Amino acid sequence: MAYKIGDACIMCGACAGNCPVGAISEGDGKYEINPDLCIECGACAAGCPVGTIDLE
Repeated sequence: MAYKIGDACIMCGACAGNCPVGAISEGDGKYEINPDLCIECGACAAGCPVGTIDLE
């Protein structure tokens, strides 16, 4: 089960900078997590200033 970024994403990029495997990229209006690359470490969720990243 991968992490997912919710619609409250403010496009700050903090999550992408925290991801140790590069699973996060800029999408259309919010960042997106590639579920095939996500290792479920939680670094993205811990660094999100708006708390919009959760496990699917």
